[in-house]
Amino acid sequence: MKSRIALIALTLCASAACAQTTVTKAPFGKTPDGAPVDAYTLKDKTLTVKIITWGAHIIEIDAPDRNGKDADVVLGYKSMDAPNAGYIADNGKTYMGSVVGRYGNRIAGGKFTIDGKAYQVNVNETKVGNTLHGGKVGFDRKNWTAKEIPDGVELTLVSPDGDMGFPGTLTAHVRYTLEGDKLKLAYTATTDKPTVINLTNHSYFNLAGSGTILDEVMQINADRYTPINAASIPLGDLPSVAGTPFDFRKPTPIGARIHDDNEQLKLAKGYDHNFVLNPPHTLTHAAVIVTDPASGRTLTVYTTEPGVQFYTGNFLDGTLTGRSGQPYVQYDGFCLETQHFPDSPNHPKFPSTTLRPGETYHTTTVFQFTAK
Repeated sequence: MKSRIALIALTLCASAACAQTTVTKAPFGKTPDGAPVDAYTLKDKTLTVKIITWGAHIIEIDAPDRNGKDADVVLGYKSMDAPNAGYIADNGKTYMGSVVGRYGNRIAGGKFTIDGKAYQVNVNETKVGNTLHGGKVGFDRKNWTAKEIPDGVELTLVSPDGDMGFPGTLTAHVRYTLEGDKLKLAYTATTDKPTVINLTNHSYFNLAGSGTILDEVMQINADRYTPINAASIPLGDLPSVAGTPFDFRKPTPIGARIHDDNEQLKLAKGYDHNFVLNPPHTLTHAAVIVTDPASGRTLTVYTTEPGVQFYTGNFLDGTLTGRSGQPYVQYDGFCLETQHFPDSPNHPKFPSTTLRPGETYHTTTVFQFTAK
């Protein structure tokens, strides 16, 4: 009888259902208003991921190298309130690890029109007059509510009508789930008035665990990209990457052409551009593959989104300090913000970011960590 039970248990554990992720909860300081912030740790046999309710930040991802040695492959801070080394001090300087919204990336002049009605939303890039990542107090500066779900955590935020000037009460959910070597981010949202939405995660990756990311090898499945003006707003055209430093269709070190004599690179002080991902936009078709040659760690990104903003940490200037005690400097991390295109509300030819009552916004991105 005991052997039969053991056989049944072994059979069950061979199924996907047995690949259970453990989820634990612990305090992680307080918001500027004194509300408690919680940290959720997702752990399975391959990865450990830590997420906090403040800004729905990913604060840590421990992934093994080719020899099984773990390293934290995302940039982050040691606490909420440490001076120049905490999430409160960041205050929109880097958005490190957060979910940004209501509209990730930029809106020119903070202006757009829906159904003939003009809206002005909060402008927080004051030097150039743009709205960036939802305005001065975006979703990265809100304390989300959280609940444990199978293999992960679901975070919820209700953004009221008029929040940062955006129309409609928006209810947003982000579900982080861990399955083996894959971290899945599933976003959903609904609204009671027509609005615009573009949610994404702003993690800075460093597959070596520290040092420059310029030696890491990038491949982006994109034939086109969106050039920008001096205010980092798309010009509207979608030229080919062929013959430019933006051609990552074959594996290429990030730093191979970052200092080329190229106007677009000079405007952004490196890469900070949206790449138009080739279809199909599915979770079985790799959008981006990045490998660190020294450790063998490889990040593969799958997404249902039509674009990805590739940013090389150009404005990390040493004023903020990471968990290790070392200041974060230029090119210490790269971002892969899966998204709709920047300033889409003002470019009718771009994929629409309008969400209407009765519709459900839904996008999914998967970060897979392996080692070669």
